[in-house]
Amino acid sequence: MVAALAVGHPAAPSVVAQEAAGAHWVGTWESSPQPIWGPDFIAPLKYPRNLWNQTVRQVSRVSIGGPRIRVLLSNEYGERPVTIGEAHIALAGTGPAIVAGSDRALTFGGHTAVTIPPGAPLLSDPVELEVAPLGSVAISLFLPEVTPVTTWHNDARQTAFVVSGNKVGETDFKPDASVTARVFVTEILVDAPPDARAIVTFGDSITDGDGSTVDANHRWPDLLAARLAEAGGRPVGVLNAGISGDRLLKDRMGVNALARFERDALSIPGVDTVVVMIGINDIGWPGGVLAPTDPPVSVEDLITGYRQLIAQAHARNIRILGATLTPFEDTFKGVIPPLDYFYNAEKEKTRQAVNQWIRESKEFDGVIDFDAVARDPARSSHIKAAFDSRDNLHPGDGGYKAMADSIDLRILTEKR
Repeated sequence: MVAALAVGHPAAPSVVAQEAAGAHWVGTWESSPQPIWGPDFIAPLKYPRNLWNQTVRQVSRVSIGGPRIRVLLSNEYGERPVTIGEAHIALAGTGPAIVAGSDRALTFGGHTAVTIPPGAPLLSDPVELEVAPLGSVAISLFLPEVTPVTTWHNDARQTAFVVSGNKVGETDFKPDASVTARVFVTEILVDAPPDARAIVTFGDSITDGDGSTVDANHRWPDLLAARLAEAGGRPVGVLNAGISGDRLLKDRMGVNALARFERDALSIPGVDTVVVMIGINDIGWPGGVLAPTDPPVSVEDLITGYRQLIAQAHARNIRILGATLTPFEDTFKGVIPPLDYFYNAEKEKTRQAVNQWIRESKEFDGVIDFDAVARDPARSSHIKAAFDSRDNLHPGDGGYKAMADSIDLRILTEKR
């Protein structure tokens, strides 16, 4: 799985092997990698094109906790190697600060400095760090060489801090810049109890949490994780594999869902259930600036895509639940004028037909009806005003809470 050229001083290999032996590694957090887009795309970049002699500190809130932790980095979309001069993990404090005494160096095959080849992931060795359920960690990467920002996650809804020089071990620092996107960090695993398991929520911006408050962990998967933690019983990790702008069938803001399903959902350690909510961008993008040459997507093509996700999940003995697509009338109207073409009556017919199939076909192992939760009772094609984040597509904090609260937790624990 891991391909890397080690360039630092190694620890004893037997120590690394002993640390990993006997552990039960389960996914507790995820941020799906996506390629950087070119200057011709409407969305701006949140990072400079290159980082150099800089430390990036990124905060992540885990779902389940444990006494040991591992971090997965990725150079998935890089065309050249990425050198990590040093990497640390610690319990997150306020802003860029970390909790004093919690800082730990990350090693990779016993090395403190590594080079990740193009297209490769890099999994850290286990590190002793007690992380509580729903606790936050800060991962600091020092990038000593000119490093193109290629593998990132655009809509992180979490502030990352950039500072000059190697500051990975600093308890606090004054950042030179802050951004709400992630680079290179894609997954966190914890050494969990033997009965722990993971659920992956797989989708687009509504799973990614677009419209929720930055740094508040108010995406619906975050709130679902909190509900499961409060319910007690068997530990359940909830990982967010949403990518804002992602589509089921075509690439652009992320590779299509069919291309990334194995990487972002089925291969997560401990996963036994996937919740899929994707397709609204396939319906809305064609006919305007986002996809000017794309023809309207057909209901049949979307169903064929869903069936492929179902087949892949079932081949791995993983349960797959379908979530209905939420209302989108007046999407971006008066907010982002170049995108106000996103909705029309024919596209709404497609959404309704897709939702009918999700509800009635019985091909998914279960259904989560987010459409029923989010729609305005007086106008079913429109999101409830109280749930809207002001663009008529993405819920705000209240909408995401209603979505998470609507899920019958039993559907997440039933066996196939």
